[in-house]
Parts: sequence; structure tokens; C-alpha cells
Amino acid sequence: MRISCIILARGGSKGIPKKNIIDFCGKPLIAWTIMQAMGAKEVADVWVSSDSNEILEISRRYGANAIIRPENISGDYESSESAWKHAIDFIESKSKQSIDYVLAPQVTSPLRDASDFSNAICQINAEKADSLLSVAKIEDFFIWGRKNTENPHSINYDYKDRKPRQLIDETYIENGSFYIFRPEVLIKENNRLGGNISLFLMSKYKMFQIDNIEDIELSSVIMKGFNLDQT
Repeated sequence: MRISCIILARGGSKGIPKKNIIDFCGKPLIAWTIMQAMGAKEVADVWVSSDSNEILEISRRYGANAIIRPENISGDYESSESAWKHAIDFIESKSKQSIDYVLAPQVTSPLRDASDFSNAICQINAEKADSLLSVAKIEDFFIWGRKNTENPHSINYDYKDRKPRQLIDETYIENGSFYIFRPEVLIKENNRLGGNISLFLMSKYKMFQIDNIEDIELSSVIMKGFNLDQT
């Protein structure tokens, strides 16, 4: 079985300039994801798809293979799915070997280790699932929402019939750390998720992402505090 890791990393970033290669705990941010993927023995090869030569050069230094992403699928509003499709075609054409599963981690979610990838791959195989997403369990959170100017409303419980936390149905949040999917699911559904979907539970502290400057410091503290920087 061939499992290829495809990391998407565009050069343009509005919130944090050059976000994918900023210094994070002593290394370019993307380096952590590359090293984590290479540390999972189930992963056959690691690829970075980018429209930035600088990102690709840094990625090569840390052991990843490079895919130059075409400009027409590199815009702010282009879907990740289009880039994954391009990358799969490139990899299979180059290697003359089909991919069974794609591991698709997000660069801006460095709070994880190689064992997360390995355990998720074992899980998707054991469950014979077609796709998988990483999640965190919602505990002690009573969620409210509001649509436009309507009154806010409770979502995961009935505030008029408040039950003990232990009696509320388990709820999970998609933490965005990574996905695993069969290429045929991506092609058929034009979506990273489809068919038999598996949920891979991760620790709550691993759900933080780097989307703005404040997130860098917070994530650095967590990374070092839980020794995730020892990869």
C-alpha cells in the first residue's frame, strides 16, 4: 500500500507574510510538517506543492519532493482540492505507481508528532474507511450560535432543559490538523471527505493553528511545553 503525503503551501499570505516559512521554534514552519510526515514509517514519500520557489527550496532542504503549482490553481480562492488533484496526477505520472491514500497535513497546524500520522493511518486501515479527518472532543463547551440578527440559540444542548455535561451527546470539532483520503474519493466527490468517513481524535492542545501573529507565540509555548519540538 502506498501512502503519499502532499503538503500544500502557497507563497501568498495576507495575515502573516511568508507564513509557511516563518521561524517557528527555530525552524521554518513548514519544516515541522515535513519532518513529522517523514517520521511516520507508513508514509512512502513526502511532497510539497507550492507556487513559491523559496518555499520549495526550503522544503527540499528538509527532505521533501517539490511540485510547482500552476498559477491558475494558486489564487486566494482556489480550493485545496484542485491542488491535491494536480499533485496526485504529477506524482503518479512521475512514479508510474498509483497512490492508495493521500495524507494531507496543514502547515499551520504544527502541534502534533509523527505518531499522530501513524496512528491515523492504522485507524483508517483498520476501519477500512475511505477518508479521515482529525478532530478534538468538545468538553465543557456549551455552544451558541446566531444567524444574522436573530436571537442567539443553543446548538449542542437545550438551554431550557439543561442536562449535566455527562449526559450531553459527544461532539467533535474539526481541528484542521490533517486529512487522509483515497484519491478516488477526491475525484468522485471533489472533496477531501467522502465514502466511509473516520474521525481521528487528537488531544485538545493540538488543535491550535497559526493564523495570525498572536498564534505564533501561543503555539510556540505549547510546542515547547509538550516537547513537540523534539521531532
